[in-house]
Amino acid sequence: MTTTDTGPMAGVPLGRSNAERREAGRAARSRLRRRDQGSWQAAEGRRDVVEILEEQAESRVRSLIPLRYERMLSSPFAFYRGGAAIMAADLATQPDSGVVTQLCGDAHLANFGLFKTPERSLIFDLNDFDETARGPFEWDVKRLAASFEIAGRYRGFSDADRRATVLAAVGSYRSAIRRAAKARVLESWYERLDESAVREMVAAAQSAGAARGRQRRAAESTIASAHTRDSARAYSKLVREVDGQLRFISTPPLIVPIEELPSDEGGFDVGGTDDDRVSIPALLRSYQSTLLGRPHPLREFSYHHLARKVVGVGSVGTRAWVILLRGTDAADPLLLQAKEAQRSVLEWGTDAPQYENQGERVVRGQRLMQAASDTFLGWQRVERADGSHRDYYVRQLSDGKASVDMEHAKPAGALIYARLCGETLARAHARSGERLEISSYLGSGDVFDQAVADFAALYADQNDADHGAVAHAAASGRIAVTR
Repeated sequence: MTTTDTGPMAGVPLGRSNAERREAGRAARSRLRRRDQGSWQAAEGRRDVVEILEEQAESRVRSLIPLRYERMLSSPFAFYRGGAAIMAADLATQPDSGVVTQLCGDAHLANFGLFKTPERSLIFDLNDFDETARGPFEWDVKRLAASFEIAGRYRGFSDADRRATVLAAVGSYRSAIRRAAKARVLESWYERLDESAVREMVAAAQSAGAARGRQRRAAESTIASAHTRDSARAYSKLVREVDGQLRFISTPPLIVPIEELPSDEGGFDVGGTDDDRVSIPALLRSYQSTLLGRPHPLREFSYHHLARKVVGVGSVGTRAWVILLRGTDAADPLLLQAKEAQRSVLEWGTDAPQYENQGERVVRGQRLMQAASDTFLGWQRVERADGSHRDYYVRQLSDGKASVDMEHAKPAGALIYARLCGETLARAHARSGERLEISSYLGSGDVFDQAVADFAALYADQNDADHGAVAHAAASGRIAVTR
């Protein structure tokens, strides 16, 4: 077949032209001015935050909900981490830019970190996509900005230090999006923040006087920690040989082997008799069809054990399982995590979800937004004896993962970390294809940065009030909390 790049159809764009996309971004300013991104006022008739959390609890393991409240109430920052549904409900009541992209959905500062790519290099990226969905780009930016304001309050940072940190996150986001808008298409798709780039950013900040030796040592320690975290290390902590069989160590309620769960929680979500239980190897074979790459190394492993695991803060109560597989021998383990995927909080109130299978929603969003995704990232639906089902996404339990410890962060270190997170979020948004629209909306000045910093401070006040309201509900006995 002969082809040509000349003639009447030459140069016809496959989508909207770049000029149209830039104009759409500029036009969005008339929908919501950049300076108006700084406003926050609770909508009239705002939902009771306890009701929102209790609505989430209805579909979760009820026995674990008191533990979720305990973790959330430990500090306003922990409360914010667990309150994605609260903020999503709030943002949905506010005017937005209309510039829609793929969102992380829960882009707070603790959902970034280091992990290994399939090529075994170490990169810094987003690492939690439970709430991923399409929505106005600024929702992710505001979630990130408010997390730095709230964390800074928790750490006792001064007003000036908190403001500087939030501006660093948002300014880094804006700068990175604008660079991506000027870059070649595939450059923006393939760009990543590897460990050498992380070291360079820390060194540049140190040269500028924003960091001292402590920050450099902390960065090196985090990188070194990531290199040592793999299935073998997790295996040594979580698994023991019992009567010749490999078994997860029981540490309830954090890890509970499948045989120790009550009948209505066992059998990988199918309660009742042994005849009702789902075949784990059969599920794994089905899940393999959602993985990228053929043939896939999963086929060389055999199934050995299953346990329920409590994870996170806001995720507590959703069903999460750890799956023990073995390769050539006991020295060749693989630990997978199957985590329940429910409808994204960003989609609450909409008529229909973007994906019929919520596990697929998480995986598709993660593959789109991450620079590189886990080789074992896939999804699975578990049909239950009562005709209902639960959706899961599956990934490796530990593969070079490490994150910054904000519990002991200093202002200089938080400033560097804010820049890393802002730039990383911008790359994730750019990868989903709306970088020209977002860049044109943001512009070259710092109007948007300042406005979002204003919003972050106002929303942190709201978060403090919400934390207090849930603490009061616990004290009054309205909700049960693990003590």
